[in-house]
Amino acid sequence: MIIRHETPADIQAITDVTIAAFTDHPISNLTEHFIIQALREAGALTLSLVAETDGRVVGHIAFSPVEISDDASDWYGLGPISVLPELQRQGIGSALMNEGLSIVKQMGARGVALVGDPNYYQRFGFRNIPQLLHEGVPPEVFLVLPLSEDIPEGTVAFHEAFLATG
Repeated sequence: MIIRHETPADIQAITDVTIAAFTDHPISNLTEHFIIQALREAGALTLSLVAETDGRVVGHIAFSPVEISDDASDWYGLGPISVLPELQRQGIGSALMNEGLSIVKQMGARGVALVGDPNYYQRFGFRNIPQLLHEGVPPEVFLVLPLSEDIPEGTVAFHEAFLATG
């Protein structure tokens, strides 16, 4: 398996992987592929990596900037992250996560935020931090990974592309 930056030739495969990964997801509105497209079109897809096996895209992870109400900078939102259903639980998502986090750290990120299952994301160091909130999201599924000692305080807003529905 190879983890690499997306290329224009990967866009349809990323869409296909994302749709497949979220089709049976219990809390998905099946808009994740629209979110990625909207982030890309807005120039807000800071980091987009694919996992490739035998020349086929089998996974994807996206990072985009977030805003924090205390004006903290260099924080990113993680997501969506997708792996083809038949290849889940084989380490592809973990490999994408580890490579993505490594790259955003090298870029100077001060932290990463996401909405997701704490049972999965805690293994990477994500946790709920009470002084950071995401409106309308239960605190137990809003998780952050500080990458510096200075943890901001306030409300986190993901890019408006996360509202994309088509």
